[in-house]
Amino acid sequence: MKMRESAQDYLESILIISQQKDYVRATDICNYFGYARATVSVFMKQLKENGYVDIDEHNHITLTDSGMKIAQQMYERHQFLSKLFIKIGVPEDIAVRDACRVEHYVSTETFEAMKKAFS
Repeated sequence: MKMRESAQDYLESILIISQQKDYVRATDICNYFGYARATVSVFMKQLKENGYVDIDEHNHITLTDSGMKIAQQMYERHQFLSKLFIKIGVPEDIAVRDACRVEHYVSTETFEAMKKAFS
């Protein structure tokens, strides 16, 4: 599975939900995004098949080491970029939405340079 923006978003959502709840289920992801259960189920199957998530007998979803690495990277980028955009005067709702887009496309080198320059 090529790691697409949507896959990165799913992994990031699992990380965020897991910080708020004891366990993550497909229903939680549906509620997070407003997606239909079938859509989330298909994506969870793909993520599991590709080694990014584990799903136990209770349908609790956890990130594997590789899934966690990607989720943490996306979450860090999202948090940093949102704060940066707000700091330079972008309204919060737009800053958060734009950060969600930019986090997927900025190179590691550019992101590290931005952190160094603006932290």
